[in-house]
Amino acid sequence: MSEDIDQKEESLFEAPPMGEQERMVEAILFATTEPITVRELEARLPHGCDPAEALVHLRKRYEGRGVSVTRVGDAWAIRTAPDLGFLMQKETVETRKLSRAAIETLAIIAYHQPVTRAEIEEIRGVSVSRGTVDQLLELEWIRFGRRKMTPGRPVTFVVTQNFLDHFGLESARDLPGLKELRAAGLLENRPPPGGDVLRDDDEDESTEGQSELFED
Repeated sequence: MSEDIDQKEESLFEAPPMGEQERMVEAILFATTEPITVRELEARLPHGCDPAEALVHLRKRYEGRGVSVTRVGDAWAIRTAPDLGFLMQKETVETRKLSRAAIETLAIIAYHQPVTRAEIEEIRGVSVSRGTVDQLLELEWIRFGRRKMTPGRPVTFVVTQNFLDHFGLESARDLPGLKELRAAGLLENRPPPGGDVLRDDDEDESTEGQSELFED
């Protein structure tokens, strides 16, 4: 009996036509400053709307335009077409330079997440300073993940949605290969773990030829 009542209540609210749903989703994406999930769209749209389907149609409609409907992790946003990014250079005048230690730490987290500080140090072959991690946390490119089920329950690190959004990635699976990173000078071959352990402070922190890849 209750199911019949629910069905009658649902029948009182017909979903808007898909074209109208597209317009609603488009308006929300245009107005929000942060990527928004399908669940959040469902909460805003009228009863019976299907934002997932509306996004499919909307994304296709924006193909080849100056802006595109882009997936960022589990969320969606309207972003400038990648090939037109050079037109926005005057709007991005502040450049934040990352140290070599920060670049390598960020790359390791992106490719091995969730990863602990000890695992990062083992991969790099050097000790990771607190300042390096704090810098990446401040940029909101990494965040704390779930604690690992090992002695001491060490905390793990993972990349954030802001990281994916900044580099125009749909997910961490879209990251370039390690060979491409080494060719770009973002990773170096390190001596195997067990050798002399250095601190980040002892390294050459020069970022020449790298800062253009890390602009905010």
